[in-house]
Amino acid sequence: MNKVLIINASVREEKSHSRKLTQIFTENWQNKHPEDLFTYREVGLNIIPPIMENWIASAFISPADRTEQNQKGVELSDELVKELKENDIYVIGTPMYNWSIPSGLKAYIDQIMRINETWRFRSGQPDGDYVGLLKNKKLFILSSRGDTGYGEKEKNENMNFQTTYLKFIFGIMGVQNTTTISLDNEEFGGEIFEESKKTIYKKINLLG
Repeated sequence: MNKVLIINASVREEKSHSRKLTQIFTENWQNKHPEDLFTYREVGLNIIPPIMENWIASAFISPADRTEQNQKGVELSDELVKELKENDIYVIGTPMYNWSIPSGLKAYIDQIMRINETWRFRSGQPDGDYVGLLKNKKLFILSSRGDTGYGEKEKNENMNFQTTYLKFIFGIMGVQNTTTISLDNEEFGGEIFEESKKTIYKKINLLG
């Protein structure tokens, strides 16, 4: 049995194409793995607060040395990190906003990038050598994008700060097993987008 964490980042609800991708994934995965457990984390419709000075004051202090006051700065962060550690499979559904990710997803990442919790310096001192602490995890990135050509060796690859960033940042935390599926051409609509949806939905249904 695996524990699956579904993370939705779109600020849209019914009209969100990335939410449709995570829905299809969930239905397919549940059919193939009925014993698996699902947890849902909403970072698009429910605001994840940005890190602030009290967060920094707490996160860089050893838990044993924190006061009751500065422990409050990482209460949500501790909850999110615990959730990551408890789950085996992560599924991120996200649109591309301005060639990057939604602000809610960025705020979420800032909350979970915790030194000595999800990553550390190999030597114990700043050394440019990072060791991920999330072990034996699997990541699925399900993205939606208005245009096309953002894949590896495609014409707009250098403009993709969405899936490449997510793969990199989770890699820093130790997640090396990543599958990326992207639904393109939303901006064009019509037949070209319908064909994109058929292709991508089929890919998702083949997972697992």
